[in-house]
Amino acid sequence: MNIKMVDLKGQYNKIKSEVDTEIQKVIENTSFINGPKVKEFSENLSQYLGGISVVPCANGTDALQIALMALELTPGDEVILPVHTYVATAEVIALLKLKPVFVDVHPDFFTIDVRQIESKITKKTKVIIPVHLYGQCADMEPIMNIANKYNLFVVEDTAQAIGAEYSFSDGRKFMAGTIGDIGTTSFFPSKNLGCFGDGGAMFVNNNKLANKCNMIANHGQRIKYHHDIVGCNSRLDSIQAAVLDVKLKYLNQYCSARQNAATVYDNLLKDIDGIITPKLFNISSHVYHQYTLMLDESINRSALQDYLKDRNIPSMIYYPVPLHKQVAYIQAENQDSYPVTEKLSKTVLSLPIHTEITLKEQEYIVSTIKEFLKM
Repeated sequence: MNIKMVDLKGQYNKIKSEVDTEIQKVIENTSFINGPKVKEFSENLSQYLGGISVVPCANGTDALQIALMALELTPGDEVILPVHTYVATAEVIALLKLKPVFVDVHPDFFTIDVRQIESKITKKTKVIIPVHLYGQCADMEPIMNIANKYNLFVVEDTAQAIGAEYSFSDGRKFMAGTIGDIGTTSFFPSKNLGCFGDGGAMFVNNNKLANKCNMIANHGQRIKYHHDIVGCNSRLDSIQAAVLDVKLKYLNQYCSARQNAATVYDNLLKDIDGIITPKLFNISSHVYHQYTLMLDESINRSALQDYLKDRNIPSMIYYPVPLHKQVAYIQAENQDSYPVTEKLSKTVLSLPIHTEITLKEQEYIVSTIKEFLKM
């Protein structure tokens, strides 16, 4: 078998006629940047997310940066984030001369450990960035309570969890990315809602803040050639919007397919010594952008990866080097220990999961893992 981490070609073949038709329409009307299709997609995504304002941009990293720029922070202000996340979350903080303040993650769910947030808050703290990791929401209700208590902004990093739903204790439900002041996402091709290049967006609860994000993404201008604030050039092109608008119609179906695949893995992997399957947070649905195992430290992860690779089975480690140990983010004044993240960096392993994966492929993957463990 030739198994893929993400089968974009298989997914495309199922919607080929729709995607090709929409791309051809953009080519024919030649409105390639901020054309009508961008507006149409933004409105449709807004409706999917419950009516929140959607501000498209060039990629997910830009979405995070623009969101922070819109909050009018001052160099030296502190931003709290989980230490177990992709570098982009911390990168934009550093680029804006803000200070990233790391918090360890929950040992079961791998999202920011809300029990540790308050101890990291100082007079300089201005923002909390919870990351919805691997497809599951961070625990937003206590995060919002902390933010309200200390008058902090909340920017949700939703790049891995679009389509997930979070439930508050009073029964209210919100889509991932629509709870804080601003949500951000990436439309990188491998995401659950991915385009055929780069793309991103912000989800903004406040119209004034949404307008500001839109201005920043467009060189700081509301009217052409009138630049009221310092901005950047970050726009979603119309061809990518056309692809996304087609895929948006299938997003719930894609999430269900991933959830079904995760259930298959759960059943095939249960009761195998040394393997812990993903644990579900009862307040969030899980859309399985990744299916991430935690291995017992007695298992040689590198050897397992090599064994799988030799049998045409890919796997990934998200993330092998924690942020606080990356050269760019080592802080002399912050030598805190993050034991959960440090353990995860040595033990997590993500298996192939996507909308096209078959039962036969999953059985082959798991049987190969069992073969390795018997050696």
